[in-house]
Amino acid sequence: MNNVASILILVFLAITFLQSGYDKLFYWKDNVEWLKGHFAKTPLKNLVPLALLHILVLELISGILCIVGCIELLINNGRLFGFYGAVFSCITLLMLLFGQRLAKDYDGARTIVIYFMPAVMAVYWLN
Repeated sequence: MNNVASILILVFLAITFLQSGYDKLFYWKDNVEWLKGHFAKTPLKNLVPLALLHILVLELISGILCIVGCIELLINNGRLFGFYGAVFSCITLLMLLFGQRLAKDYDGARTIVIYFMPAVMAVYWLN
């Protein structure tokens, strides 16, 4: 039964990060422009494209590891890739949380906490 819950959370995280990564990859310019305004009054104001690239890479790694983790759980009850997917998801969300707090976007930061809770549950279950 724990595998079903783990798979559902891994699918949730994979959808979250792969869709977000897709959006960043295919609408790069729009994202950079919006984020430049969002971080205009922060120390990240001149680092937006580099920060966005880091987040994009982490989101893609997180999403791919979560998908591979689902497959591994289904095929041989393995937990390694799902565990790493959940850990990378937590790291990505913490970086996003840091950015939102830095930008003083407290509503955005609060939303990230909602995603963080199932990611931490996945780390716990898959450990």
